[in-house]
Amino acid sequence: MDYLLQVKIGALVGLLLLTLLFGLIPARIKWFRDTHGTELHRTVLSLISCFAGGVFLAACLLDIIPDYLSDISAELDVRKVETSFPLAEFIMAAGFFMVLILERIVLNCREAVVSQEERSPLMADDRNGHGHGHGTNPDLEGSGQHVHVDFQAHSPFRSFMLFLSLSLHSVFEGLAIGLQSTDSKVLEICIAILVHKSIIVFSLSVKLVQSAVRPMWVAAYISVFAMMSPIGIAIGISVMEAKLAAGALIQAVLEGLAAGTFIYITFLEILPHELNSPGKQLLKVLFILLGFSIMAALTFIG
Repeated sequence: MDYLLQVKIGALVGLLLLTLLFGLIPARIKWFRDTHGTELHRTVLSLISCFAGGVFLAACLLDIIPDYLSDISAELDVRKVETSFPLAEFIMAAGFFMVLILERIVLNCREAVVSQEERSPLMADDRNGHGHGHGTNPDLEGSGQHVHVDFQAHSPFRSFMLFLSLSLHSVFEGLAIGLQSTDSKVLEICIAILVHKSIIVFSLSVKLVQSAVRPMWVAAYISVFAMMSPIGIAIGISVMEAKLAAGALIQAVLEGLAAGTFIYITFLEILPHELNSPGKQLLKVLFILLGFSIMAALTFIG
C-alpha cells in the first residue's frame, strides 16, 4: 500500500469519527431536546438555531452552489455544449421544485388525515348534545371548529430533505479527496472539510432534534451522514485505481439537484422559522451573521 493511499484511508477514518462525534452531541444531550425549559433555555436554543441558519446559508451560497456551477460549467465545456439557455440554473430549479412538490404532496395527505380525525369527535359531540366550546386549544383559529396545524415549523420532512441534500454534497466532498493525486493536497482538503463538516453536522443535528425526530432516528441520520464523505473517498480511490473518468456529468447534475434542494430548505424552512417567531430579533440576526461569518472565514482561509 503506497503512502498516498494510506493518507486517503486515514482521512476517511478521521472524517467518519469526527463527524459522528460532533453530530451526536445535540442528539445525546437532553438539554438540546428539552422544549419545556425556562425562557432563557428557549432563547439560547433559538439563538443556536439561528447560528445554524447562518451556517447553512453560507454553505448554500459559498460552498454548494459555487462547487456545482464550477463542475457543471467544466463538464459542458468538455462536451462542447453551447446554449443561451441557463441550463445550470435550470437544474437547480428542478431540485427546488422537486422538494416543493414532494412536500406539498406529503402535507396534503397529512392534512386530509387530520381533517378526518377532526370530524369524528365533532360529530360525536353533536349527537350527545355538546357544544363546540369544549377542549379549546390556543392553536385553534376562526370559529373554533377547525384545527389549523402548522406542519411546516421544523417539519421532519424538510429536515429529512436537508439531511439528504447535505449527504449528497458530502459524497462529492469525499470524492474530491479520493481523486487527488498528491498526499499534501489530500491533507489540505481533508483539514478544510473536517472543520467545515464538524460545524455543519452539529447544526444538522440541532435541526433534527428540534424537528421532534426520535433520538434513535437522529442517531441513524447522523451515522449515515457521517458515512457519506468516507463513501465519496472510497469511490474516488476506486476511480483512481481503475483509471476511470466516466460519470462526471451525472455527478454535476446530482450536485445541481442537491443545490436546489438546499436553497429551498435554507430560505423556506430554516431562516423563516426563526425570524418569524417573536422576540430577540436583532440578536437572532446577529447569530445568523455569526454563523455565516465563521463559515465565510473558513471558506476564505481554505
